[in-house]
Amino acid sequence: MEWKFVRLLSIGQIRPGMKLGKRIYNEEGLTLLAEGAELTASILRRLEKIGIDMLYIRDEVTDDIIVPEMVADETRRQAVKQIRTVYRTMMNDTMGRMSYPHLGYSFRKMTEEILDDLGSREDVLIMLGDIHTTDHYLYTHSFNVCLYTLTLGMAAGHSRDDLFTLGMGSMLHDIGKTKISPKVLLKPGRLDDEEFAEMKKHTEFGFAILKDEPFVPLLAAHCAFQHHERLDGSGYPRGIQGGEIHDFAKWIAITDSYDAMTTNRVYRRGMLPHQAVDILYGGSCIQYDQRKLEVFRDKVALYPVGLTVKLSTGETGVVTSVPPKTPNRPIVRVIEDEEGATVQPYEIDLSHHLSVMVEQIADK
Repeated sequence: MEWKFVRLLSIGQIRPGMKLGKRIYNEEGLTLLAEGAELTASILRRLEKIGIDMLYIRDEVTDDIIVPEMVADETRRQAVKQIRTVYRTMMNDTMGRMSYPHLGYSFRKMTEEILDDLGSREDVLIMLGDIHTTDHYLYTHSFNVCLYTLTLGMAAGHSRDDLFTLGMGSMLHDIGKTKISPKVLLKPGRLDDEEFAEMKKHTEFGFAILKDEPFVPLLAAHCAFQHHERLDGSGYPRGIQGGEIHDFAKWIAITDSYDAMTTNRVYRRGMLPHQAVDILYGGSCIQYDQRKLEVFRDKVALYPVGLTVKLSTGETGVVTSVPPKTPNRPIVRVIEDEEGATVQPYEIDLSHHLSVMVEQIADK
C-alpha cells in the first residue's frame, strides 16, 4: 500500500480543522482514527490524553509525496490481530499452563506472510513505526520487532530457513510477558526494583512456553530466553557474554531496544530514530554487536519522511524522501530561508550536497 504524505507535527503545532494524513491505531492494531479525519479541539485533547503527541497532518506543501509502507496494511493488521488473540488467551489462562498446541501453527503462517511481503519489496528501510495509543503496546511491539529484525536479517544475507526461524523468534520474543502480573506489565510508570525483578522473569517464562511447542523452532525459544543478554554480561537472565549469546538474539537485542525507545509510553515520549540510534551506538561493542549495529544503521531511516528539520545552511525544510543507499542523507524540501521567511519550495538531496547537514529537528 502507498499513502499520500504529509508533515509530522507535534500536538502543540496542530490546529483544529487540520486533517489527519495517516491513520492512528489503538492498542490492538485496529484503526482508532482514519486518514482524512478532521481534527477538532476535543479530538486533539483526547489524543494527547492517551499519550499521542505527534501526528501526520495533510499539508499542501508536501501532499504530493508518496511513500511505501514496509509491509501491506492488511499484513500488519492480521499479524497484530493474531498476536493479540493468542496473547490474550494466554493472559486469561487461570490454570497457569505452559503448553499451547496451536501456538506454533498460528505464527508459522504469519511469519511466512511477513517474509513474502518484505521479500517482494526492494530496498526496504526501517521506518518510524505507526502511531498507536500507549496503554498496551505488547502486541504492536512484537510485530515491529519481527518486522525490523527480518529486514536486518535479509540485509545480512541470511537464508530463507534462517529468516523463518529469526522471524518466529523475534515475533515471539516477549511471549513470556503473558505470564507477568498485569499490575506490573501494565503499570503506567517506571517499575521499582521488586517489579523489575518480576518483569525480568519474562525471558525464562518465554523459553518455558516455546521450547516444547510443536512447529516452533527450538532456536526461537532461545531468542525469547536471550534477547536481554548483553555482550559485556550485564544482561539477564543468565548474564552470559559475547560468543555465548546466539547471533539471532543479538539482532533482537538491537531491534527490541530500538522499538522500545521510539515508541510512546505512558510515562515518556518516544524518541526520534536518530536519537535512539545514537544511544544504541553508545553501547557498541559493550552491549550490542558492532557489525550488527552497522547493518542496522544502514537500514534505518534516521529522519522520517514528513519531519521538519533545520539544515546547517540555516534553512528549514521537510524530509520528502529517504534514499535506500544513504538513509542518513535524506532529500529535504526547503520551505523557509535562514531568516524564517517562506520561500518557493525546492528540494535538496543531501546525498549529493555533502557539505549540508541536518542540524536539528525544527520545533515550530
